[in-house]
Amino acid sequence: MMALQTEYEFELPKGYVDAEGRLHKKGTMRLATAKDEILPQKDPRVQANPAYLSVILLSRVVTKLGSLPDVSPQVIEDLFLADLAYLQELYRRINDDEITVTVTCPHCERETEVNFGAPKS
Repeated sequence: MMALQTEYEFELPKGYVDAEGRLHKKGTMRLATAKDEILPQKDPRVQANPAYLSVILLSRVVTKLGSLPDVSPQVIEDLFLADLAYLQELYRRINDDEITVTVTCPHCERETEVNFGAPKS
């Protein structure tokens, strides 16, 4: 049986520069949970600006970035645009799996596979 990969290493194209001027490029992102998608909806920053959802989501699923002690929404806000786009695409790729289910037609009783979820690119 193959184990499910739940964490993915990455390297930002430009990197995050912290307050001391240190560059942080390598990190880890974990798979999102339902909670990661639901809880940010209650955040007042997301309610005021739905585009902020991406910032909150990424701060929840990026578990490591260089030697930073944690990845807060402030860290995500301060990323260069290219790095934010990179993390958004990585999030989409690792979380938008296609699910294939075998179903039986109630009329002819023939089995067929049906795909749900985002198509692979």
